[in-house]
Amino acid sequence: MAASDAHAAYRGVTVAVLGASGFIGRWVARALAEHGATLALVARDAASLSERRAGLGASTSVIEADLAREGTACEIVEATRPAVVFNLAGYGVDPGERDEHAARTINTELPRRIVQALAARRDDAWCGQRLVHVGSALEYGDAGGDLAEGSPPRPTTLYGRSKLAGTLAVSRGCAELGVRGVTARLFTVYGAGEHAGRLLPTLLDAVRHDDPIPLTAGLQQRDFTYVEDVAEGLLRLGSATAARPGEVVNLATGRLTEVRRFAAECALALGLDPARLVFGALPTRAEEMRHEPVSVARLRELVGWVPPTTVPDGIRRTIARAAEP
Repeated sequence: MAASDAHAAYRGVTVAVLGASGFIGRWVARALAEHGATLALVARDAASLSERRAGLGASTSVIEADLAREGTACEIVEATRPAVVFNLAGYGVDPGERDEHAARTINTELPRRIVQALAARRDDAWCGQRLVHVGSALEYGDAGGDLAEGSPPRPTTLYGRSKLAGTLAVSRGCAELGVRGVTARLFTVYGAGEHAGRLLPTLLDAVRHDDPIPLTAGLQQRDFTYVEDVAEGLLRLGSATAARPGEVVNLATGRLTEVRRFAAECALALGLDPARLVFGALPTRAEEMRHEPVSVARLRELVGWVPPTTVPDGIRRTIARAAEP
């Protein structure tokens, strides 16, 4: 699918973005606004979106909602009547988020409720997906080897297990209720707005001081995907017409980069002395995945595109974005 076709599909279309105040949700909202969508941005705290709303156009509304409450998904769909919902709401990415009930409610039950709400309100004018649900690489867990969508998932973390249950709920619900929907499995997303404490924000902050920078050994490999490419991929999947109901699609580059090399690229772009990078000073987290390249064949087949931004280019763009007013 040509980019112009994927983008034009959203002009004048009502789109609900759940989790719009989050790292990726902000970029999805921005991309949709640029392509003329009528936006309903949903967040737990409307104030977190108040400043951003002005830059997204007059056709943008903000809804403050508790997505953990059982009836919220239905109420949002009834109130906004979206052609498509982008569900970027999630619980468990931050290290402090370890409540099992909250993880189950947001990561598993909410996606199921969205599918049910969309099934109850049809939109025959929209030919794309009614739901684009965001999944996680941690659903694969210790599956190992080349990661294709058919790889048997073996999640090892609360986040991975609850996200996998949500993906399965979307797959079953879409198939049973006749709702067009896909789950986009994301890998290591980086870019402007990333949560503090992650690798790139840590290195950006290091410009302000001269202390050593403690890091893990950094020998694990990751599919680093630039956040604006992720937003582009989600929009392309949303306007795709050939996906199977509830299908899972890897949204990644298909290229692996060692974490140590990513850190070195960041240091080079930021002008940091590489001697400050103290690899091995921190323990590698138990939930760190080890896998071979991620298959993006299905993504390419569905939308004729894969994320093009290289790691050095993505780092430079992130630094430039961070300097914007």
